[in-house]
Amino acid sequence: MKHLFFIFGLVALAAGGAQAQTQSPATPAKQPIELRAGRMQAQAKPAANRPDAPPQFPGGAQGLNTFFQQNLKYPEAASVKQISGNVVMIFTVEADGHLTNPTVLQPLSPECDTEALRVLGQMPAWKPATRKGQPVAVQVRLPVPFGNSTDVKVEQGKNKFE
Repeated sequence: MKHLFFIFGLVALAAGGAQAQTQSPATPAKQPIELRAGRMQAQAKPAANRPDAPPQFPGGAQGLNTFFQQNLKYPEAASVKQISGNVVMIFTVEADGHLTNPTVLQPLSPECDTEALRVLGQMPAWKPATRKGQPVAVQVRLPVPFGNSTDVKVEQGKNKFE
């Protein structure tokens, strides 16, 4: 009986050692943290890549809505097809406030996507995000409304450090 427990213990140790050898030494890549407007709060130990203050369009959400009302043209082809909704754009607000790397994240229609990219190119510089009082580049997700869509929300994405 003693031998049976001893053999069982050796088999368990061997199986544990085999598992430890089959695991890869590399750690999996971390997914970026996506920041959302209105959900930022002070942290006891803030992450090194998280801004203290998010980027902001000049005039805030009201200014952004006004900008879209004045500059966004509903494409005729989308109007004929009665397409409405949001083109979700993603771009980087650099440390100096200008926008770079505009990309369509969730398309609506080719006409609406093109118009959203055109309007993003006309946007003025934003107030950049800050980390410990220093401006930092942050990725922003922005839905551009078309048709009956009136819901405009700005979400911050991962930080861009150089």
